[in-house]
Amino acid sequence: MGDAATGERRQRTDKQRNRTHILEVAEEFFAEQGITGSMDAIAKRAGVGPGTLYRHFPNREALLAALLQARDEQLVARRAAIQHEVTDSRAALALWLQALGEWVTAFDGMPEPLRAALTEGTSPLAITCQGFVTTTEDFLQAAQRDGGAKSWVRGRDLFLSTLATAWAHGAAMADDSSPAALVSLMRSGWETPAPGTAPGSGEGPP
Repeated sequence: MGDAATGERRQRTDKQRNRTHILEVAEEFFAEQGITGSMDAIAKRAGVGPGTLYRHFPNREALLAALLQARDEQLVARRAAIQHEVTDSRAALALWLQALGEWVTAFDGMPEPLRAALTEGTSPLAITCQGFVTTTEDFLQAAQRDGGAKSWVRGRDLFLSTLATAWAHGAAMADDSSPAALVSLMRSGWETPAPGTAPGSGEGPP
C-alpha cells in the first residue's frame, strides 16, 4: 500500500514537472515565433513526445490559456490597484484599457484567438475573455454615470477595439508612433472630455 501510494505521488510529481517544463518552453517558443508556431515543434524543443504535450494541453487554446494564467493574475492585480487608487472614473477606464492592451500583446498574434474565443464559447480562453469584458463594462459604466464616457459605448466593443488596436500594432504599415496614435483615436471615440479639454488629451503621440 505504501509503495503504491509512493508510486502515485511520484507519477503526479513527474506529471507536474513535465507540465511546468512544457509551459516554460512554450512561453519561450511563442515569444520567439508567435502563437502560430508548431505545437509539434514545442514538444520537440521540450524533449517530450507530441502525445505527452497533448495530454497536458489538448489544443493550442488550452496551452495559451495556461500560459496567460499568470498574466491574468497580474491583470487582476492591476484592476484592483486602479479601483483602489484612482477616483476619476474616466482616468480609471483609460488605465484599465491600457493594462488590457498590454495583456493582449503578451505574444505576437494573440488578438486573433482572443477574438475567436468570444464567438466560440467552448474555447478555454472564452471564460477569461468574458471576465475581462465584464470588468471593462464595469469601468465603462462608472465613467458613463459620471459623464466621462459616451452613453452608447459598450464594454464588449471596447474590448474588441483593444484587440483590434493590438493587432494593428504588428501590421506591416505600423511604425513607432502607431500604438499611441491608435490608443488616442480609440479614446476619442469613447470619451466625453472634461470641460475645456479635448477628447483623449494627453493620450496622443508625443
